[in-house]
Amino acid sequence: MLAGLHPAAAQQTGGSDKLDEIVVTAQKRAERLQDVPIAVQALGESKLEDMEVKGFDDYVKLLPSVSYQNYGPGQSVITMRGISSGGDGAPSASQPTVGVYIDEIPTTTILGQLDFHIYDVARVEALSGPQGTLYGASSEAGTLKIVTNQPDPKAFAAGYNLEINGVQNGGIGHTAEGFVNVPLSDNAAIRAVAFEEHDSGYIDNVPGTRTYPTTGYTVDNAGQAKNAYNSSDTYGGRLALKVNLDDDWTATPAVMGQDAYINGINAYDTSLGSKLAVTHFFPEKDHDRWILPSLTVTGKIGNFDLTYAGAFLQHDITQHQDYSDYSYFYDALYGFGNYATGPGGTPINIGESLLSDNRYQKISQELRIASPSENRFRVLGGLYFERQSNEVTANYQILGVDPAYTVTGWKNSWWLTREQRIDRDYAAFANGSYDIFDNLTLDGGVRVYRYDNTLAGFFGAGPNNPWLGEGQNQCIGKTPFNDAPCSDLNNRAEQTSAIYKVTLTYKVDKDRMVYFTASDGYRPGGANRDPGVAPYQADTLNNYELGWKTTWFGDKLRWNGDFFYDPWNNFQFNFLGLNGVTEIVNAGHAISQGLESDLTWKVDPHLTLSAAGSLIDAHLTSPYCGTVDANGNPVTNCADPEAPKGTQLPVTPYAKGNFTGRYDFDVTSDIAAYAQTAVIFTGGSWADLRTNYDGIDPRAVLGRQKAYTEVDFSGGAYWGSSSLDLYIKNAFDSRGDVMRYSECAVTTCGSEVYAVPIQPRLIGMRFGQKF
Repeated sequence: MLAGLHPAAAQQTGGSDKLDEIVVTAQKRAERLQDVPIAVQALGESKLEDMEVKGFDDYVKLLPSVSYQNYGPGQSVITMRGISSGGDGAPSASQPTVGVYIDEIPTTTILGQLDFHIYDVARVEALSGPQGTLYGASSEAGTLKIVTNQPDPKAFAAGYNLEINGVQNGGIGHTAEGFVNVPLSDNAAIRAVAFEEHDSGYIDNVPGTRTYPTTGYTVDNAGQAKNAYNSSDTYGGRLALKVNLDDDWTATPAVMGQDAYINGINAYDTSLGSKLAVTHFFPEKDHDRWILPSLTVTGKIGNFDLTYAGAFLQHDITQHQDYSDYSYFYDALYGFGNYATGPGGTPINIGESLLSDNRYQKISQELRIASPSENRFRVLGGLYFERQSNEVTANYQILGVDPAYTVTGWKNSWWLTREQRIDRDYAAFANGSYDIFDNLTLDGGVRVYRYDNTLAGFFGAGPNNPWLGEGQNQCIGKTPFNDAPCSDLNNRAEQTSAIYKVTLTYKVDKDRMVYFTASDGYRPGGANRDPGVAPYQADTLNNYELGWKTTWFGDKLRWNGDFFYDPWNNFQFNFLGLNGVTEIVNAGHAISQGLESDLTWKVDPHLTLSAAGSLIDAHLTSPYCGTVDANGNPVTNCADPEAPKGTQLPVTPYAKGNFTGRYDFDVTSDIAAYAQTAVIFTGGSWADLRTNYDGIDPRAVLGRQKAYTEVDFSGGAYWGSSSLDLYIKNAFDSRGDVMRYSECAVTTCGSEVYAVPIQPRLIGMRFGQKF
């Protein structure tokens, strides 16, 4: 190793011809990756730095089993192994099928994934397949874990990075980030991280006009048109204190949070051709902020390990959105302008804007105990409770509309949603492992759970609205709900059940093992907004998995993989129903089957090659008819299904993979350098499940998300405590879409389809130091 070499280069140079050992916590114990009989892909700190990973989009593209839909910053919905029906992510929709943890704390909310800034992070772990026995309700299809670097009483450490970048079709961005680890005594330390990031936009809001057919009223967007419309600024950090109370007990209180201001939207209007542009008429901006205080305590009772992890997450998202597509297409098809008028019936600009506010809170508590890991028979068990809520406000405004038509007490409000959703989860879990022989182990797990989910509040129009019947017309004899006129909604869904897991692991030798797993995952049911639509039931995923973990040639090559067969039962399907109201029904049965694999090869001390990929076939095994019977069970026998048997599930491509080659070399006795190329391929996928809805094909309307390939180049040098990195992401400016949608139901707004693209070409430079 070069004297004084920057820590980020220490694992890449200096003559080592072996791969580094990776430790993961997939089974809620610290274990070698190669000893864990679970399909786990881990991105360590060096890999995260090598690939210039700063956020969610950056690391997800490196995880072949993971796909996602992007509703905006702080609103990504994650999918693993193709377990998605599309449409998740609305405040009143289904919970996610993938759980997300930061250290010991579950951060999955009703909406989905926090945009956690990746810096001073030890690793990202992706656990494919049901993890419900240990991780609970939202780990039906898998779990993502972000593991941060912890305070260390042994030594002082600090570092910082300064970065500047430029994006194609946009402007200049920058990032400043730093950390410090300060020992307070022999048994206590504090670790602090802070960052500030500006991302330039690349979507233009181009000048244009819109004429409403019924009234002939023409509007323009002169006050809103702007290039690089979707810029953002994010600030955040975390602070953790670790105190070793004695030889056995440690307490780690921590707090982390972020505050993001986002302009515009991250989608382009496909009706404008190939350019990344929209023509929108009302202000659009988001304010996404969250804070997460937590406490983790570890200790021993006898020779058993005890862990407590508790946290409170507050996540608030305030949005201003242009919703005038709804007004325009409802006017063109149904004469909306004849109903939405000013006082005395005067014509007005009927374009709508949406002012929404989602206030999420999540309390989680877990207590678990584990026997010594070296025992032939090992047990782990615990209790879990969480309560997550969302106070929803969605105010659809038409400026200047006749006050007689608005929701009482809400100026210009043509439609108002003012609801509170509360999801409660109670569970007890246990897992046992028994070494039948030195090389044969049987694992078994069970989780008994109960969910109790409620949805209450107001949604609808004012009492005299000539266009819509829902809302205050249903308020007769009812008391107000918070600051809404009344409660016209009060629904509940609850259930008690259990899931199981069994794994048999055979170690061929110290470097190779195979395993077989049969396991379950679940997602809770819930209440629909529309009182006329029955509550939806829990859906479940069964998993049958044959996997292998191997290292070869004296730890120079690591090859892991698995085959899986996952039936998905009574899966939940979310869609926009009448008047754009989200409805959730159990849609029948589907299956996901395929192959996942990753390989890393240390060819010599200088050259490292790595690759990972997945082949996933996820499709319906029964027709989706769009209805349920009197007991809430999906109807699967109909003459004209909305999606026939064999239909590919949306969001997830058949194939996804990546390849990285990195070459490290010494420039002088004091300077080390590297060159790296990464190729990321994402196959095509559909945005909707349905092929027949009210006489149209939603898939054909929205269009297929085509396959695309990204190529990233990077290089840099390390000397002493310093580093300099240059990179080009998406070097050939490939156009790929991660999501396609229309502003309201495709039967109405499908003539104007939006697509969320991957980031265009980004060129950047980063200087950093670590001490």
